[in-house]
Amino acid sequence: MTIAHADYIAGMAKGLAVLESFDTQRQRLNATLAAERAGLTRAAARRHLLTLAHLGYLETDGSWFWLAPKVLRFSGSYLATARLPRAVQPTLNRLAGLTGESFSAVVLEGDHVVIVARSGSALLAYGLHLGARLPAHATSTGRVLLAAKGRTEFSAWMKGRELPRLTGHTVADPRTFRALIDEVRRQDFCMASEEHELGVHALAVPLRDMDGRTIAALNVVTTRQRLEPRAAQKDLLPLLQEAARELRPLL
Repeated sequence: MTIAHADYIAGMAKGLAVLESFDTQRQRLNATLAAERAGLTRAAARRHLLTLAHLGYLETDGSWFWLAPKVLRFSGSYLATARLPRAVQPTLNRLAGLTGESFSAVVLEGDHVVIVARSGSALLAYGLHLGARLPAHATSTGRVLLAAKGRTEFSAWMKGRELPRLTGHTVADPRTFRALIDEVRRQDFCMASEEHELGVHALAVPLRDMDGRTIAALNVVTTRQRLEPRAAQKDLLPLLQEAARELRPLL
């Protein structure tokens, strides 16, 4: 969404940028690190950190800052009221009960995908918790959601972009990645094995609404054996595709 310059509150944007600087890789930040991550001066970052701590969104020992439980107010309100998590949760639970595997629903947010619903607690073994943000280029869900973009929009997303190599298996070459997205677009599903994190193997399909728009991705995280092409196409892929069809009227 674009807004008029007069309606843009720069201070709020900077404060949120500081808040978003905290993630699983950097759980504690000082003013210098927060400034680097948020693109601010150290003095500005320090003021935002102190303000956020004063408001209860951060905790601090005087030098280092970390997220406080109050930030969960935002995610809790979203999960309680947003349509997508509530619509898919029963299906995720049913699939997990049938297979013993871990399922999740994921949306695209800029360079990342965000888990908005998941089944059970098995995902926690991989650190893929509810609300986790993962690099879109290195995940099955991210590739499904990128493949749903028009070619012009996808080219704009790729322009000048570096694809970080997160493991030895990550596809980081832009030309190879473009070809991979073309393949995902043709087959309408994606397998990704150990590209985001070693030991994590995933299969994803798009979740579309009744107008045919892809609004999320449905995936399963499982063992390498279950993701062998024959096993996946026989067992897991049909389950995901059927679930996506059942969910379509609810999205």
